[in-house]
Amino acid sequence: MISRARSSHIGGNFSMAEIVAVLYDEILNISPKHLDAPDRDRFILSKGHAAAAYYSILALKGFFPMDWLDTFYLNGGHLAGHATRSVPGVEVSSGSLGHGLPMAVGMAKAAKIDQRPYRVFALLSDGECQEGSVWEAAMLAAHHRLDNLTVIVDYNKIQALGQTREICDLEPFAEKWNAFGWTVRQVDGHSVDELYGALSVLPFTSEKPSCVIAHTVKGKGVSFMEDKLLWHYRTPVGEEFDAAMSELCSLPHLNR
Repeated sequence: MISRARSSHIGGNFSMAEIVAVLYDEILNISPKHLDAPDRDRFILSKGHAAAAYYSILALKGFFPMDWLDTFYLNGGHLAGHATRSVPGVEVSSGSLGHGLPMAVGMAKAAKIDQRPYRVFALLSDGECQEGSVWEAAMLAAHHRLDNLTVIVDYNKIQALGQTREICDLEPFAEKWNAFGWTVRQVDGHSVDELYGALSVLPFTSEKPSCVIAHTVKGKGVSFMEDKLLWHYRTPVGEEFDAAMSELCSLPHLNR
């Protein structure tokens, strides 16, 4: 999809692939047959620039035809380069970083007011956690005891211009969320078992929002992309595309 469209962000798509797979396979109470069900769980991809992986899991789960993926980021296509509300299964348009968690807090608070059982999940990038709006929303979520809200941070430690620790260090990261009144668990974001183990026991603490810090690798699955800033922007074409596909198709979990 990304190669065809000559688009970017392949590294950040690969870092979150297992996260969205576990969410949509095992955790979220949501169905393409009942898109507007009032008690469906809500998922917000705050890092909306990683829409390719998001669209892929939605297509695989039947929210829209698989051939829509062929139109990703192309003129006249169904799928814009950032997550867009017009796509079946997408709750909100996103990509302006720092906005996803505030929207998720509003949805979670609405569920509490309306006494509805649905849960709200927001997947954030690490770089956007430098935004003040994230911490305002985090403080508000704890104040309102939103234990129906879960944040997952794709902590691949690379953002637009470099390492997060060099641009604006997030550490001590878990302690910050704890200080804002959240219960935190840290997992290997590429381990399906660890992700499921954390996300299947929500909330971690009654009357507290939950945060899963998923330690990931940007560009995971392709050796020459892994942990490389270049692949925040670069498009795989030609020999690079062929080499990447060869590595991905040889991964053990794809052959099970």
